[in-house]
Amino acid sequence: MILETERLILRGWRDEDASGLFKYAKDDRVGPSAGWLPHKDEKYSKAVIRTVLSGEETYAICLKGTDEPIGSIGLTFRESKERGIPKDGAELGYWLGVPFWGQGIAFEAAKEILRHGFLDLGLKTIYCAYFEGNERSKKLQQKCGFTYHHTNKKTHVIMLGEYRTEHINTISWGDWKKNN
Repeated sequence: MILETERLILRGWRDEDASGLFKYAKDDRVGPSAGWLPHKDEKYSKAVIRTVLSGEETYAICLKGTDEPIGSIGLTFRESKERGIPKDGAELGYWLGVPFWGQGIAFEAAKEILRHGFLDLGLKTIYCAYFEGNERSKKLQQKCGFTYHHTNKKTHVIMLGEYRTEHINTISWGDWKKNN
């Protein structure tokens, strides 16, 4: 599936996106704040495309007029007792390459994924989390209408081998509908 906004094309990831993914995912300001290691080479990026980014509702964020991915956004459908996500809920995840921060791109992509989740997929609730100190993600979630749900003080961040405080936010279909 391809989703479109005023400035963006959201499309599935492809093997040939490995160089574009590596270009932005190697930056140590991106992955660690989201709980993953910076990419070490294009081979690693290709493996991530084939595993982590291969989900049905996971999209490469591309500026219109280009086909280069500058970030990723998607919905994950998995129950998580630790995070408080029920069987019928989905979790929104995203990241964006540093050169595109502060331009409203992540917000534009998130608005489209929320629309898609509620209207096209019929979701009732969408969750989103951020680690303590990730103020950019916190602000984006607030701007999208997410509200505080709970905090996990010792979330094990497996890829980084550490524990962090994680804040879980939520938005319901009803709350989203009121503002859109």
